Amino acid sequence: MRTSQRGLNLIKSFEGLRLQSYQDAVGVWTIGYGTTRGIKPGMSITKDQAERMLANDVPRFEVEVERLVKVPLTTNQHDALISFTYNLGSANLESSTLLRLLNSGDYAGAAEQFPRWNKAGGKVLAGLVRRREAERKLFLEAA
Repeated sequence: MRTSQRGLNLIKSFEGLRLQSYQDAVGVWTIGYGTTRGIKPGMSITKDQAERMLANDVPRFEVEVERLVKVPLTTNQHDALISFTYNLGSANLESSTLLRLLNSGDYAGAAEQFPRWNKAGGKVLAGLVRRREAERKLFLEAA
Protein backbone atom coordinates (compact mmCIF):
# COMPACT_ATOMS: atom_id res chain seq x y z
CA MET A 1 0.00 0.00 0.00
CA ARG A 2 1.24 3.46 -0.88
CA THR A 3 1.06 6.41 1.49
CA SER A 4 -1.67 8.84 0.48
CA GLN A 5 -1.18 12.58 0.05
CA ARG A 6 -2.93 13.00 3.39
CA GLY A 7 -0.32 10.76 5.02
CA LEU A 8 2.52 12.67 3.38
CA ASN A 9 0.98 15.95 4.51
CA LEU A 10 0.79 14.63 8.07
CA ILE A 11 4.51 13.78 8.02
CA LYS A 12 5.39 17.14 6.49
CA SER A 13 3.28 19.08 8.97
CA PHE A 14 5.04 17.57 11.97
CA GLU A 15 8.54 17.26 10.57
CA GLY A 16 8.54 20.79 9.19
CA LEU A 17 10.80 21.90 6.37
CA ARG A 18 14.39 22.78 7.20
CA LEU A 19 16.73 23.56 4.30
CA GLN A 20 19.85 23.62 6.51
CA SER A 21 21.02 20.55 8.40
CA TYR A 22 20.37 20.60 12.14
CA GLN A 23 20.46 18.26 15.10
CA ASP A 24 17.06 17.03 16.22
CA ALA A 25 15.93 16.69 19.86
CA VAL A 26 18.18 13.67 20.39
CA GLY A 27 21.18 14.94 18.40
CA VAL A 28 20.58 13.23 15.04
CA TRP A 29 21.59 15.31 12.01
CA THR A 30 18.46 16.02 9.99
CA ILE A 31 17.41 18.04 6.94
CA GLY A 32 14.35 18.62 4.76
CA TYR A 33 11.24 16.90 6.09
CA GLY A 34 13.05 14.81 8.69
CA THR A 35 15.57 13.03 6.46
CA THR A 36 18.41 11.60 8.55
CA ARG A 37 20.33 9.22 6.26
CA GLY A 38 23.69 10.64 5.22
CA ILE A 39 23.07 14.08 6.70
CA LYS A 40 26.08 16.02 7.96
CA PRO A 41 26.65 19.41 9.60
CA GLY A 42 26.62 22.36 7.19
CA MET A 43 24.47 20.76 4.48
CA SER A 44 21.87 22.80 2.66
CA ILE A 45 19.22 21.79 0.14
CA THR A 46 16.35 23.29 -1.87
CA LYS A 47 12.65 22.69 -1.28
CA ASP A 48 12.60 20.49 -4.41
CA GLN A 49 15.45 18.39 -3.00
CA ALA A 50 13.55 18.06 0.30
CA GLU A 51 10.48 16.83 -1.60
CA ARG A 52 12.59 14.25 -3.45
CA MET A 53 14.25 13.11 -0.22
CA LEU A 54 10.83 12.55 1.36
CA ALA A 55 9.63 10.70 -1.75
CA ASN A 56 12.72 8.46 -1.51
CA ASP A 57 12.45 7.91 2.26
CA VAL A 58 8.76 7.01 2.60
CA PRO A 59 8.89 3.80 0.51
CA ARG A 60 11.49 2.35 2.89
CA PHE A 61 9.00 2.73 5.73
CA GLU A 62 6.13 1.38 3.62
CA VAL A 63 8.12 -1.84 3.11
CA GLU A 64 8.76 -2.12 6.85
CA VAL A 65 5.13 -1.51 7.84
CA GLU A 66 4.03 -4.06 5.25
CA ARG A 67 6.53 -6.59 6.63
CA LEU A 68 5.54 -6.08 10.26
CA VAL A 69 1.75 -5.68 10.10
CA LYS A 70 -0.10 -8.98 9.66
CA VAL A 71 -3.68 -7.67 9.60
CA PRO A 72 -5.60 -5.65 6.99
CA LEU A 73 -5.27 -1.87 7.20
CA THR A 74 -7.38 0.97 5.89
CA THR A 75 -5.58 3.78 4.08
CA ASN A 76 -5.91 5.95 7.19
CA GLN A 77 -4.49 3.25 9.47
CA HIS A 78 -1.62 2.70 7.05
CA ASP A 79 -0.88 6.43 6.81
CA ALA A 80 -0.90 6.80 10.60
CA LEU A 81 1.55 3.91 10.94
CA ILE A 82 3.81 5.35 8.22
CA SER A 83 3.97 8.70 10.03
CA PHE A 84 4.70 6.89 13.32
CA THR A 85 7.40 4.72 11.77
CA TYR A 86 8.93 7.60 9.78
CA ASN A 87 9.38 9.45 13.05
CA LEU A 88 10.45 6.57 15.31
CA GLY A 89 11.95 3.95 13.00
CA SER A 90 10.83 0.43 12.22
CA ALA A 91 12.71 -1.12 15.17
CA ASN A 92 10.49 0.81 17.58
CA LEU A 93 7.35 -0.26 15.73
CA GLU A 94 8.58 -3.86 15.68
CA SER A 95 9.12 -4.00 19.44
CA SER A 96 5.96 -2.05 20.35
CA THR A 97 2.85 -3.08 22.21
CA LEU A 98 1.03 -1.11 19.51
CA LEU A 99 2.14 -3.64 16.87
CA ARG A 100 1.46 -6.63 19.11
CA LEU A 101 -2.10 -5.45 19.79
CA LEU A 102 -2.67 -4.56 16.14
CA ASN A 103 -1.49 -7.96 14.91
CA SER A 104 -3.77 -9.66 17.43
CA GLY A 105 -6.70 -7.80 15.84
CA ASP A 106 -7.15 -5.27 18.66
CA TYR A 107 -7.29 -2.14 16.51
CA ALA A 108 -8.78 0.03 19.28
CA GLY A 109 -6.14 -1.12 21.76
CA ALA A 110 -3.41 -0.43 19.22
CA ALA A 111 -4.75 3.08 18.65
CA GLU A 112 -4.52 3.82 22.36
CA GLN A 113 -0.78 3.05 22.25
CA PHE A 114 0.10 6.02 20.02
CA PRO A 115 0.12 8.59 22.86
CA ARG A 116 2.68 6.56 24.82
CA TRP A 117 5.35 7.46 22.23
CA ASN A 118 5.63 11.11 23.22
CA LYS A 119 9.23 11.32 24.47
CA ALA A 120 12.61 12.12 22.93
CA GLY A 121 15.72 11.86 25.04
CA GLY A 122 13.51 10.81 27.97
CA LYS A 123 11.51 14.06 27.90
CA VAL A 124 7.89 14.54 26.88
CA LEU A 125 7.83 16.91 23.90
CA ALA A 126 4.70 18.90 23.10
CA GLY A 127 5.22 18.35 19.37
CA LEU A 128 5.28 14.58 19.87
CA VAL A 129 2.16 14.72 22.03
CA ARG A 130 0.37 16.55 19.16
CA ARG A 131 1.80 14.23 16.51
CA ARG A 132 0.79 11.04 18.31
CA GLU A 133 -2.73 12.40 18.87
CA ALA A 134 -3.02 13.28 15.17
CA GLU A 135 -1.79 9.78 14.23
CA ARG A 136 -4.19 8.13 16.70
CA LYS A 137 -7.09 10.19 15.38
CA LEU A 138 -6.24 9.34 11.76
CA PHE A 139 -5.82 5.65 12.66
CA LEU A 140 -9.33 5.59 14.18
CA GLU A 141 -10.99 7.56 11.37
CA ALA A 142 -13.11 5.51 8.98
CA ALA A 143 -11.54 5.42 5.53
